[in-house]
Amino acid sequence: MSPTSTEQNEVKSPPPAAEEHANGNGRRGLFQRNPKARFIVFGLAALVLLAVAIYWWNSRHWESTDDAQIDGHIYPISARVGGQVVKVNVDDGQFVHKGDVLVQIDSTDYKVALDRAQADLQDAQANHLAAQANVPVADVGSTSQINSATADVSSAQASVAAAKQQMAAAQAQVIEAEANATKLNADVQRYKLLLDKREISQQQFDQATAAATAANATVSARKASLVAAQEQVRIAQSRVEQATANWHNAKITPKQVEAIRARASAAGAQAQRAEAALEQAKLNLGYTTIVAPVDGIVGKRSVQVGQNVAPGQDMMAIVPLREIWVTANFKETQLARMRPGQPVEIKVDTYGGRNWEGHVESVGAATGAKYSLLPPENATGNYVKVVQRIPVRITFDNDDKPEFNHDGLLRPGMSVVPDVNVSVLPEAKTYR
Repeated sequence: MSPTSTEQNEVKSPPPAAEEHANGNGRRGLFQRNPKARFIVFGLAALVLLAVAIYWWNSRHWESTDDAQIDGHIYPISARVGGQVVKVNVDDGQFVHKGDVLVQIDSTDYKVALDRAQADLQDAQANHLAAQANVPVADVGSTSQINSATADVSSAQASVAAAKQQMAAAQAQVIEAEANATKLNADVQRYKLLLDKREISQQQFDQATAAATAANATVSARKASLVAAQEQVRIAQSRVEQATANWHNAKITPKQVEAIRARASAAGAQAQRAEAALEQAKLNLGYTTIVAPVDGIVGKRSVQVGQNVAPGQDMMAIVPLREIWVTANFKETQLARMRPGQPVEIKVDTYGGRNWEGHVESVGAATGAKYSLLPPENATGNYVKVVQRIPVRITFDNDDKPEFNHDGLLRPGMSVVPDVNVSVLPEAKTYR
């Protein structure tokens, strides 16, 4: 081999140190080739750990759901009386105040009904007054009639007693007259024998005969008086019977007074019925003017001028902007530490990052499935466990202040995301 070839070989062969350096560079890792990558990886890992820690921390202290929306009362406006609509003062989307006139129904028929009810009331009141006036008159008449009948009975009974006494006296007089007549008649017989013997004069016999005749006439007169006295007794007894019958009739008059009083009460009831009818007529006339029950925005207007509406027919609805809250349907697994009174941050989807403050008002009494028309029957068929949701009512803070939602930003039906701070444990309510 020539020296030139050897030198060439030596020049082409790298030195041992250079060969080792070349081999080392080929085996170095990413961090050795790029030292900044180490800081980047470590930084990303720290961010991931921090995000996991924040998520864990929030999951321990906050419960959230996107199945939530703003709820509110919707007041349906319906007709309470039927008739033709003559005026509509509002339209959809219009803000109205409490007491504003919304719809006017033709009131002509109801004014006529009111006039008729007033006339009926006046007639019923007049009848009531007349019936009431008859009550004291009948009461006094009944008392007088009873007293008079009682006095008549007593008088008739006294007349009977007096007639009986007169009859007894007449009987005694008849006996006395008969005794005198018997004696005088016997004297006439004795005097006749003596006259035949010429022991007495004719004049004495005539005197005895006249005395006997007078005594017999007295007997007849006294008997006639006795018959008259007996007739007086019968007349007096008949008067007692008549007075007694009148007394019995008089005793019935209190019942007649009660009947008159009952008719007066019925007339009073009729007057009250007429008064109630008048009040109803006034109410019906007032119902022809339909006013707003609350402050709010009009929606679902369906009534038009000239339309004939029936009682109970819906015409529109009013949505108040102050009577709102949030209904959040949390999973049952999120309610273990949720209590009424816990603070809530409410994010409204419509307004992006703007939040409202609130608090948990109450937790629903049952799951939404239990309130459905056809609740599930897990005891039949194949059972598949599904996480249930329970409605939670969330109230906005400061909703009682005038400035709350004054600009109408919050409307019922808006989607929200509530975050409940379950780390706050207020006093739990006891349910019995």
